Amino acid sequence: MVPNSNHSHPLALITGASSGIGEAFARRLAARGFNLVLVARRRDRLDELRREFESSGDIAAEVLAVDLTQPAGICVVEDKIASAENLQLVINNAGFGSRGLFHTISIEKQELMHRLHVIATMRLSHAALRRMAIQRSGGIVNVSSVAGFLQGPSNVSYCATKAWMNSFTEGLYLELRRARLPIKVQALCPGFTHSEFHDTMGMDRSVVPKNWWMTSEDVVDASLRGLERGDLFVVPGWRYNSFVKLLRLLPRSLRHTLVRNAR
Repeated sequence: MVPNSNHSHPLALITGASSGIGEAFARRLAARGFNLVLVARRRDRLDELRREFESSGDIAAEVLAVDLTQPAGICVVEDKIASAENLQLVINNAGFGSRGLFHTISIEKQELMHRLHVIATMRLSHAALRRMAIQRSGGIVNVSSVAGFLQGPSNVSYCATKAWMNSFTEGLYLELRRARLPIKVQALCPGFTHSEFHDTMGMDRSVVPKNWWMTSEDVVDASLRGLERGDLFVVPGWRYNSFVKLLRLLPRSLRHTLVRNAR
């Protein structure tokens, strides 16, 4: 049921909202009656989504076209969070990947990845929790990856930053429970997902079997179901869920052997 006035709607702020998982979150939450703050670099795509949402019903959507690898961009979003009324969800989804041996890839690109996955996630989570602790409600979803449970050649920084995101989210979860604050946090850990993410990396999708690919919509639906249950880690898809459970049982030495021998 959607309230009569859009000022009374719950508000969700989504980073990386211009495509893929971020866009799917925006569509699913708009359908649930959320007002939206859409954050990404591509203003044209954000404006297109805003017009679509506002023309289809009683939803208000605001666009913040900023670069979250830069301090100024993070400050814009922090200020928005601090002043937002009825903020109920923050989705830290913005991210990118790269492929290649760590010492051969541009160090500037690696630094931008750490700024986006680590610094932006940390600062926006801090801003959101300050707001949500006062109102004693809300939730944060940090979009991590199955890669956060392992480490592999050619993905060193990506795996490391996603492992940090998993650990950070778990720490928040324990802290909030101890403080008896009714705020939900989730590390969403998808596997291969149809989006622009892998196209930007220049990855050949055919190297991954078709049944290991998921849609952004399926990933988001799993996240929202998990959020309702209060799940800390959500790994969408039975294949990936089973893989992560098995991975956690294997000794580190065996995991290293498997990674070294993998294609």
